[in-house]
Amino acid sequence: MEHRMTIADRICALMSGQSIDRVPFFPFTLGFCAQNVGYSLESFYNDPEKCFWAQVWTQEQYGYDGFPQYRYAYFGAWEFGAHIEFPHSEYEQAPKVIRYPVNSQDDVKRLEVPDVKSAGAIPLYMQFSKLQEKFGLPITVPSGSPVSRAANICGVERFCRWIIERPKLVHRLVRLATDFILDLVKYWIDTFGQDRLVAVDGTHMEANNLLSPKHFKEFGLPYLKEVHEKVLAMGVRYFYTHFCGDHNLNLPLLTQIPMGNPGLASISPEVDLTTAIQYFGNTCVVAGNIEPQIIQFGTPEQIYELCKQAILKAKYTAPRGYVLMAGCEVPVMTPPYNFYMMKKAIEDFGGYNEKV
Repeated sequence: MEHRMTIADRICALMSGQSIDRVPFFPFTLGFCAQNVGYSLESFYNDPEKCFWAQVWTQEQYGYDGFPQYRYAYFGAWEFGAHIEFPHSEYEQAPKVIRYPVNSQDDVKRLEVPDVKSAGAIPLYMQFSKLQEKFGLPITVPSGSPVSRAANICGVERFCRWIIERPKLVHRLVRLATDFILDLVKYWIDTFGQDRLVAVDGTHMEANNLLSPKHFKEFGLPYLKEVHEKVLAMGVRYFYTHFCGDHNLNLPLLTQIPMGNPGLASISPEVDLTTAIQYFGNTCVVAGNIEPQIIQFGTPEQIYELCKQAILKAKYTAPRGYVLMAGCEVPVMTPPYNFYMMKKAIEDFGGYNEKV
């Protein structure tokens, strides 16, 4: 019988630059796992035990790689004092902000870095990380980009307006978000040590859909670079960063950001895989970029073909490796067979010729 690597062996080999049997498949599933095992999305995000086991059981069912995580896009808002609401209807897929902690210039002046041991969702993240530790999995620390966290504190529309009208306020918000992230990582290191930590962040606010390269260079790049440099200096070995949205005009700047050795750079459908490999491939494992909308609403044949083309394009051209992944979170209501077609494409086209 042909030898197949275990998930743990495959991930370990990928991150240490050794040969692997096939292209790994990290699907980027969160709420889909809740739907798959019959949990409500509210309980998935509000109960770390259910969140953890929904992901473990779904991974067991489909046989994909990766590891369970607790994360959602609005992280940072609740921690700085926002009122949030957990999803409770079929039209809501993740926690959302009901009232932002910053609604005026005076609010910015009064704002302080919260207690990273008790603020917002941090106790939930910590409980989840203790489950990761208990079961011998990589432990994810919610790092995040300062700009994205700052925009979550005041709202994207206000943040974009203040970039033009009140740039000093924006710099203060991003500075506070940066200090918060660094305090949070230190808390995780003090709790777990650094050897098994993976710093997880996402850069949705920096995307060219929202910020010009000029504004990214002023408000995003210096703080994001600071976080990555300081977290790596603390002894965390890897960053797993999802470059969410259209980052094509930012790519030359993003190469200045250290990601670890290697990092994991996840890209959205707006960035071509060949382009991503050109910019990230020598320092990062490149992951992506299957269109989530097609995963949910496309035909099984469309999904299979998209995954096939991505695998064939990237599996031999990415110097540090390629991982098949959705270009953003797999939608909650994705038909199970559509999701299975991603795994089928891996089985049919992901194998390497090397003997492992």
